[in-house]
Amino acid sequence: MDSDLRLRVVHPTQRILTGRVVRLLEGYPREVRVGQPVLVAVLTAASVVGLLMLLVRSLLSTGGGGGARRGWKDLKKGPEFLVTPLRVRDAAGLLYEVELHGHLPQSALHPADHVQLTLRRQPDPDLPPRVERIVNVTTGQLLTPRTATVWSHLGPPLLLQALLGALLLAGVAACSVVTG
Repeated sequence: MDSDLRLRVVHPTQRILTGRVVRLLEGYPREVRVGQPVLVAVLTAASVVGLLMLLVRSLLSTGGGGGARRGWKDLKKGPEFLVTPLRVRDAAGLLYEVELHGHLPQSALHPADHVQLTLRRQPDPDLPPRVERIVNVTTGQLLTPRTATVWSHLGPPLLLQALLGALLLAGVAACSVVTG
């Protein structure tokens, strides 16, 4: 049956797709890519504050070290998110495949639910469009799947440290321009 469906499944080209859920396929993980320039900039700015904190700790001679830091390899790998292929049949009988990125409550979608999907093209043209928003007309729910981002992967502590480091570097640069 799946081989039969694959021959007739198409990727929608329109932004809004209305139809009935035919099938939610088994999900699999996909990784978000982290760009090396972004990672280098964040880690460089964060290391400025990290060095200052290390200096203050050594001057105060406190024995406690900071928490374990993630290495370059872990940060470069990027976060994974769940991808669930979803098959939807429209009123004309055409079967479409789209991708649902992230998690939804288990009771959010069932086969035969009437849905209206807002879609977005993916960077890879071979992949089906991804679902940005779901209006489940059957249950009256508005659903927005959420995925991990590069910023959530890096984490608030590292980003705050990088922001402080960037401000410190900008302050030093401004002082050197004014006095020099």
